[in-house]
Amino acid sequence: MSTYISKSEQDTINFAKDFAKDLKVGDIIVLTGELGSGKTKFVEGILKYFNLEDEISSPTFTIVNEYLSDKMNIYHFDVYRLEDSDEFYAMGGDEYFSKGICLIEWGEIIEDILPKPYTKIVFSKDENNEEIRNLDVTIIN
Repeated sequence: MSTYISKSEQDTINFAKDFAKDLKVGDIIVLTGELGSGKTKFVEGILKYFNLEDEISSPTFTIVNEYLSDKMNIYHFDVYRLEDSDEFYAMGGDEYFSKGICLIEWGEIIEDILPKPYTKIVFSKDENNEEIRNLDVTIIN
């Protein structure tokens, strides 16, 4: 596991842009952490790297947003409203795994069905400074 300390929203965006350089089709990134901890800012950084930053929106009510570029397809899931992985299967979510990069907010809900390896990033707020976030990055094999 490695930890990145973000001191601002822009730090989180910059970290994600750098992180995106090594992403390829089939990569799955699980983003977990409480509301307001930086998950969507991280997604914004990934999209900026692929020149898709003007299209970002939260998929909370649609479950998935598809961002298609000439470089890479990116699928941004928010599975917060799902009961379990069966619902994810029912909507055909697993069909996206091989089509591009999958960024899954609240992905711990469906971790039992994710193909390995995948990357899990846990976002946590600093208790002493509301601007600081700890991003713990782990590869799950």
